[in-house]
Amino acid sequence: MSIENKILKIKKDLEYFDDELEKYEYIIDLGKKLDTFDESYKISKNLVHGCTSQVWLLCQYKNGKLIFIGNSDAIIVRGLVYIILDIFSNNTIQDLLDIDVDVLDELNLSEIITPNRQSGVIGMIRKIKEFSLKYYLKDKE
Repeated sequence: MSIENKILKIKKDLEYFDDELEKYEYIIDLGKKLDTFDESYKISKNLVHGCTSQVWLLCQYKNGKLIFIGNSDAIIVRGLVYIILDIFSNNTIQDLLDIDVDVLDELNLSEIITPNRQSGVIGMIRKIKEFSLKYYLKDKE
């Protein structure tokens, strides 16, 4: 599924809820779906800058695609991590480099999360782009 289609799916899911509190609770529930995150990954090298809470993000290259894993120490942020991983994980390097989308705007997340949380989402996406560029340059060597 393309990044754009993943965004549309999540947007549709969020639009199902009428009020902000229901959306907020839904995002928290999404965070409960995150895969187990090994404590050894919780190191400064894996921290996402710009987040109020601690967010760890790692990248693996498998079968021509980048796979992202991550977690946070805050329950709402775990849900946001889940959303970002769901959208961007399992895509090619080129797809990730080519995408230019404002996820916060597309999903109307700015309506329900604080500016500090929004900054964290932007930080996660920036780190994903950095990983993509790193693997792109590694492929060119």
